[in-house]
Amino acid sequence: MKPEKIIIGLGNPGNRYRGTRHNAGYMVLAVLAKRLGISSRPRTQFQSETLSVTIAGKSVLLVSPLTYMNASGTAARAAMAFYKLAPEDLLVICDDVDLPPGKIRVRQEGGSGGQKGLGDILQKLGTKSVARVRVGIGRPPGSMDTADYVLGTFGAGEKPQMESALERAASAAECWAEKGTAEAMNRFNVDPDVK
Repeated sequence: MKPEKIIIGLGNPGNRYRGTRHNAGYMVLAVLAKRLGISSRPRTQFQSETLSVTIAGKSVLLVSPLTYMNASGTAARAAMAFYKLAPEDLLVICDDVDLPPGKIRVRQEGGSGGQKGLGDILQKLGTKSVARVRVGIGRPPGSMDTADYVLGTFGAGEKPQMESALERAASAAECWAEKGTAEAMNRFNVDPDVK
């Protein structure tokens, strides 16, 4: 069945990168698949691992690119071209060093904010109008190199807030698929700690 929407979670493939901050997009898709009760193995297509799911009665393709982060646009463009989908049918989930750990932000458009995978998708699709859910991982401490930081794993103190953020990002993705970006922004761009 042709998907109506694509949700692409960014990360780097292989055991070396499993559980790293840069793989937040992969982690959100894993949370989403588990929540939806998907037990089937992913297919390999579009230089990605893909899972077909149903969210609120809509057919959605979950895509985890195997191209490595900086070439994520290759996978996104291939899947969208094959299914003849438009940029408004795509949601990108990625990590963001400019957001504090555990925070998420939903946006309809804008630049990449230095996130190379998102930047490659925007460049290859030729538009900045692509919905995205950013998962905050915070800035590296002290003088630590950003590349080393994003390729490191979450510390014990970060894990509870990151697990909460991954769950919220998965909920935001479900909301986007069902009701669109504006509703997802209204519901999830609110600090969950503020009552």
